[in-house]
Amino acid sequence: MGEEENRYPQERNDVRTPSPSLRASVEHVAILGDPHVGLRPPRDDATNWITLPGLLNYQDGLKIMEECLLEVIDGTKPDTIFLSEYNSVYTAGTSYNQNELLNPTHFPVVYTGRGGKFTYHGPGQRVIYPIINLNNKKDLKLYIKTLEHWIINTLAQFKIDAFIIPNKVGIWVLKNGKPAKIGAIGVRVKKWVTYHGIAVNINPNLEHYNGIIPCGINDFPVTSLKDIGVDISMEEFDMVLKRKW
Repeated sequence: MGEEENRYPQERNDVRTPSPSLRASVEHVAILGDPHVGLRPPRDDATNWITLPGLLNYQDGLKIMEECLLEVIDGTKPDTIFLSEYNSVYTAGTSYNQNELLNPTHFPVVYTGRGGKFTYHGPGQRVIYPIINLNNKKDLKLYIKTLEHWIINTLAQFKIDAFIIPNKVGIWVLKNGKPAKIGAIGVRVKKWVTYHGIAVNINPNLEHYNGIIPCGINDFPVTSLKDIGVDISMEEFDMVLKRKW
């Protein structure tokens, strides 16, 4: 990625709740080029979208994801993207540091096989699990960039200037002039099929992050769409997310 793309955008003073007309006819905002080329299927209907209803226990969501992973690996199911929302839980990735779990009794703690460190999942957060076959394009770095750009382009439709920071995986926005994390990414691959994925904060209780050092980063805050003045439903977010895939 070029240097220009990595700079922080100017902070917006007009971030607000999108009007009904904006929600009905979202204009296209081209943040970056199309990194999906060679990664995702050429037609949206080639990807199977599944929205899991209600608030899930984290272990139940993992089981559903891992069962689908095996089916995509053996070719009995197409690329699939799960959209889920969890009961409150802290999860740890493969590079976690136990010292970053500040309050181990606040919520259940699950140690997972995804990349990354500690994070929080809970009500008001959209968790996205793309189960994507990369055997035709075995490039994990490109895949992670694809996920980043996908979320950046989705947030742009709600007039949110999101960006990436070199060497800090995730999605960022400016809040009070300082970068704040609005989306986390932690993925894993098995036989070049991806699993785990992305968490985007729509309107969770941000105080629930106080029991951990999120993603091992303690010098930048965590934020959400609602926290920066964009009050939308999960369904509105999902609609744009699917369109931008």
